[in-house]
Amino acid sequence: MPGAELTQRFDFSTLQPDLILDALYHYGLDVSTGLLALSSYENRVYQFSAYRDGAAQPEKLVVKFYRPERWTAAQIEEEHQYAFALVDADIPVVAPLRFAGSSLLHYQGFLFAVFPSRGGRTLEIDNDEQLAMLGRFLGRMHQVGRQQPFRERPTLTVESHLIESQQVLANLSLIPTYLRPAFDSALAQVIAEASRQYRPAQLIRLHGDCHAGNLFYTGNGPFFVDLDDCRMGPAMQDIWMMLSGDRQQQRFTLELMLEEYEQYCEFDPAELKLIEPLRAMRMIHYMAWLARRWEDQAFVMNFPWFGTDKYWEQQCLALKEQLSLLQQPPLSLVPDY
Repeated sequence: MPGAELTQRFDFSTLQPDLILDALYHYGLDVSTGLLALSSYENRVYQFSAYRDGAAQPEKLVVKFYRPERWTAAQIEEEHQYAFALVDADIPVVAPLRFAGSSLLHYQGFLFAVFPSRGGRTLEIDNDEQLAMLGRFLGRMHQVGRQQPFRERPTLTVESHLIESQQVLANLSLIPTYLRPAFDSALAQVIAEASRQYRPAQLIRLHGDCHAGNLFYTGNGPFFVDLDDCRMGPAMQDIWMMLSGDRQQQRFTLELMLEEYEQYCEFDPAELKLIEPLRAMRMIHYMAWLARRWEDQAFVMNFPWFGTDKYWEQQCLALKEQLSLLQQPPLSLVPDY
């Protein structure tokens, strides 16, 4: 297959500006500016202006080249179909553009998509008005997400986020030898307890990585620019990362968001017990994600602390603290007295 060697090398070394411009021109985009690299670790994302469909004025666009080996073409296409379904329901998500009916584009072994460029401010998780808007937004989004399952996208599972991550970390030479017994012990205990507690009753289509850095805000409310991590999972996965502070503050934020959320989508209170298992799954999966990407020089440059003893000492402590949280009663909407 043409370009298979690029996929096997698992890097972007051949993704040079000339190739990007050629790929865009191949799909009828006459680029009128340079390429501005945007922040993205998994993929390679660039903003530019181009004339499209014979327009008299250039349009500001964004192109995203997907990381080889991460998703299959079918999985990316299903992500796009979800975005289109959300847009059809008037839910503010930036969906990819179609070229001759296709949103997933191919060139020289790379898969990519082109999106309208849309600006906004980062959502403020300490702003009650914005959190209320986010609750309504997620309620509407999950209302659509419940209508049918993903067939190709992955599911948030103990195996994918804990067991596979543990296997990656077990073979990671960056963890200092003197810390290895304590780290492995803490990791195993957290995985055992999180696995025991993670028993979602219902799985729906989710954004999957819903934190403040992935949310943008305008006067009309919050929106996502893409759905790169969408998957099947419990509704709580798109809610819990907005919770910060002590239990009282987390309860207040949760009540604020759920009051708005439930105008559009019913919330199962049993999912409150998933908050700490989900936090543990994210923590461990994040460490393994960095380990898997460590051969990419972009990660070495942007996450230099990952290779330091201090980082792993901190992670060992964080795992012990997370085990303590897992052993506490789950957050309740009824105040503690």
